[in-house]
Amino acid sequence: MRDIDKLMYSLSKSKFRSSFHLKKSDIAYIERIGMDKIRLHAYDFITKRIAPAEIKNDGKQTPYHGHPVFIAEHATATCCRGCLSKWHNIPKSKNLTEEEIDYIVAVIMTWIENEYKLEK
Repeated sequence: MRDIDKLMYSLSKSKFRSSFHLKKSDIAYIERIGMDKIRLHAYDFITKRIAPAEIKNDGKQTPYHGHPVFIAEHATATCCRGCLSKWHNIPKSKNLTEEEIDYIVAVIMTWIENEYKLEK
């Protein structure tokens, strides 16, 4: 599996990726439903919006606000198949494997947990 700490460092050097942060409303939402539920949401979003080989609206399927996972997806370049290819070397045009989905969720949750700690 890829080294998530090295990835987080690389993402922090990107002006675009490092511009994303959780808002107070996101922190409140996390506190209300808990990290376990956020992780379940991440699995659900990735499985439905990112995992298929062909995505009709690829590059536009992930909103920029409305849920901590959406913000994390943009911050971690897990928001579309193009970003997954560029930043994570996960090829386009193939269904994601369970291992790849687990990796993506781990990346998203690492970012969310780091952001949450910063805000606390």
